[in-house]
Order: sequence, then structure tokens, then C-alpha cells
Amino acid sequence: MEYKQIMDDLSKKIYYPIYILSGEEPYYIDKIADYIAENVLTEEEQSFNQTIVYGKDSDVHNISQLARKFPMMSNYQVIIVKEAQDLKNIEDFEHYAQNPMKSTILVLCYKYKKYPKTTNFAKHVKKCGVIFDSEAIRDYKVGEWIREYVKNKKYSIDETTSEMLAQYLGTSLHKLVNELQKLMIILPAGSTITKADIERNIGISKDYNTFELTDAFSEKNSLKVQRIMQAFAANPKENPPSKVIPILFSYFKTLLLLHFIPNKTNEIIAETLKISNSNFIIQKYLRASKNYSPQKLVQIISLLREFDLKTKGVNSGSTSEGDMMRELAFKILH
Repeated sequence: MEYKQIMDDLSKKIYYPIYILSGEEPYYIDKIADYIAENVLTEEEQSFNQTIVYGKDSDVHNISQLARKFPMMSNYQVIIVKEAQDLKNIEDFEHYAQNPMKSTILVLCYKYKKYPKTTNFAKHVKKCGVIFDSEAIRDYKVGEWIREYVKNKKYSIDETTSEMLAQYLGTSLHKLVNELQKLMIILPAGSTITKADIERNIGISKDYNTFELTDAFSEKNSLKVQRIMQAFAANPKENPPSKVIPILFSYFKTLLLLHFIPNKTNEIIAETLKISNSNFIIQKYLRASKNYSPQKLVQIISLLREFDLKTKGVNSGSTSEGDMMRELAFKILH
């Protein structure tokens, strides 16, 4: 079952005896479990009818026994097993799942991997309950996710700012939401989140970051590239070569692949390159591809591999990392 359908059902008080919430992305697992914990029972009912346990501190037998009890002065009892991936012999819930209590809502939060649907337990749950797979978000979809989240909260953010934030914060939705919520506490409702807001409150330099670096390379803006590299050299902990080089490698590899797409529609480009289908983003890639021939891009990728080794101490001599990165930037641009 999809996340939206689960949440719609819960809001309509349509409950199932067993929920297996599993997958690589814990954000949606926590959202569903938290909603159940906060909304199925009243505060008074929760005192006697809601139990939250952790997988490593529990066992299937005791949880099953608890699940078979009737609620006290309530229509339901709720049992939430957090970190259920640490629960030993979880498959033994098969016996309970064959005939679960309709008055019990058992929620298993099985994080960081999918629970196998081929087990007998999963097969029984398919008949009587909910199995939800929380997929990890693809990195090229994070910017779009940020824009949608911000819009739903009645704020706004432009594509450049959201993509910069995505590249800096990565794909952890919990981390993204925490940082966005900080901004929303500070900024007036309905306002636009800007690069300056992010620099002041999250700590990302609006001018000196990897997103601005790839942007500068795309335009072949030598002065901007060197200014950013100088800033990186002055603050190596924030943007070390081990972080910068993989981002550049991915960027220039994408530009190389773009050259060999025969039908360059937005949909085909986005699908082939696994990038955002935003016209704004795609047009930036198309403009950048005009500045670098396929031959030059092959050379750049080779340079990135060479300098990746150098920054790790292979044939680097006494040259500092900052100097190596500035040399790399010069060779990419010329």
C-alpha cells in the first residue's frame, strides 16, 4: 500500500490489525507510526492501551501475547515495535498473523531494508493488514521533494536554492525536514526561503558551495571557479576533495552522457540521465554541454580520477590539497 493511501485510511479511522512498515527511508515509517501513536487513541485511552517497545529489548512471544489481550475501556489497543529489524525470529509472528485480534493494531517499524514479502508472515499480513515499503529517495529527486514539502507548508523556495540545499544536505529526509523546520520557525509564514536565509541559519555559504561550483564550471566562469576553490582551500573540513571530486565526477559524467542522447526532449533527458525533470535544471545541463565537447569531457573524467588519487597521497609530492584542487580546476577549464 502507498503512503498516501495509508494516511488517508488512518484519517478516516480505517485501521488494520498489522502494519509492516519497512524500507531504506525511515522518514515515512516514522510518520505513519507517529500518526497512529498520536491519533488512534485519546490521551486517556493511551494510558492503558498503548505500548511502545524496541526490537532489541523485546521478543515475538511476549508481543504476541500482549497483542491477544482485549483493550480496556477502548475499541483498540495499539502496540508499536520500533527498530523491529532488531527483533529476533520476527517470522514467528506468522502464528499471530493467521488470526490477529481485530481490536489490536500492531505496528512493526522495520527500518533501513525491506522486509521480505516471501515469508509466511508477510503472506498472512497481505491478507489482513498493510505492508508498506519506504523507498529511499533518489538524489536527483531531492530538490523537487524540497519544493513540494515547502509548498505544502505554505512557504516557497526557488529551484536554484532547493537544488543547492539538496546537494548539501543529501537524501536523508529526516535531516532535510529538520533543517527546513528550523527555517520555518524563524521565517514569517508564507515567505520565500532564500540562499541568504540558508547561509544565516543552516551554515551553507550561498556563494561558496559545490552547487555554485558546478554552476561556475557549467558557464566556464574561471574567476568564480577560482574564488570558490580558494574558499574551499581556506575551509578544508567543510568541502574536502573527498567530497568535491565525486560531485564533479558525477556532474561531468552526466554532461558526457547528454551528448549521446539523440532525441533531447526533457522527458527523455530526465529519464536517461536520472536528473530532475525540471525544465530549469535540464536547460542548465544543455547550455553546459555546449561548453564541453565529448572529447574534453573524457579528458576531464580522466583528470578527476588522477587528482582523486593525488589528494589521497598517490604521486602527490609535497603539494597541498588546496593547490591540487586549484590545478585541477585550471585543467578542467583549459
